[in-house]
Amino acid sequence: MRHVRFPMMELKEAYDIEHLTSTQNIEHELWPLTEIDPKKAKFPCCIVWTPLPVVSWLAPFIGHVGICREDGAILDFSGSNFVNVDDFAFGAVARYLQIDRKQCCFAANLGSHTCKHGYNHSEFGTALTWDDALQSSSRYFEHKTYNLFTCNSHSFVANCLNRLCYGGSMSWNMINVAGLVLLKGHWVGATSVLRSFLPFVLVLALGVAMVGWLFVVALFSFSLLLLVWFILGSYCFKTLLEC
Repeated sequence: MRHVRFPMMELKEAYDIEHLTSTQNIEHELWPLTEIDPKKAKFPCCIVWTPLPVVSWLAPFIGHVGICREDGAILDFSGSNFVNVDDFAFGAVARYLQIDRKQCCFAANLGSHTCKHGYNHSEFGTALTWDDALQSSSRYFEHKTYNLFTCNSHSFVANCLNRLCYGGSMSWNMINVAGLVLLKGHWVGATSVLRSFLPFVLVLALGVAMVGWLFVVALFSFSLLLLVWFILGSYCFKTLLEC
């Protein structure tokens, strides 16, 4: 059998063409996004947050989050085996944070990673584009049972960010997703601030009027227990919150 040997120059040219095509395809997905439009509920490449009924009245730092496609449509894990598309559960967006796609790792193969987690990232699941990552996470969570305390909307967003290796990290969880939005997020408007905190203030005032300062202690204890649960589950007993 006759073996054919290709000149190194031809092989290099073929590689350069393939690499250039792959790079152009990825850069095509990083073209400028459309403007954020709260009135139409369009938040391209954003993490969005809204208060939860009853729960946020008692602990205003707890809410419901979603992550948006490049066209601005919101995706959120809002029930067992169900990922909402372009219909944000629990009301309009109150806070949002746009993610810089340049801080994400879009890898076609093991050798094209821009992050330091090449093998682990490939094993977890990579994506060629932003929307590809969200679609993969959506398919994964369509087989998950929703639970406010163990597998919720924050888990879904964390899975998306880990699949994107956003910020060079694959350690996104409920706590740092919540912290990212609450500390760096932008309010949609004054109405959103009122909608997020007014119920809590009213419940607090009513509780103090009817029960006294013991109600404040009970409310603070409730918030502290929730915070401790999520911190322990995220960093100490990770199997508790894995989903």
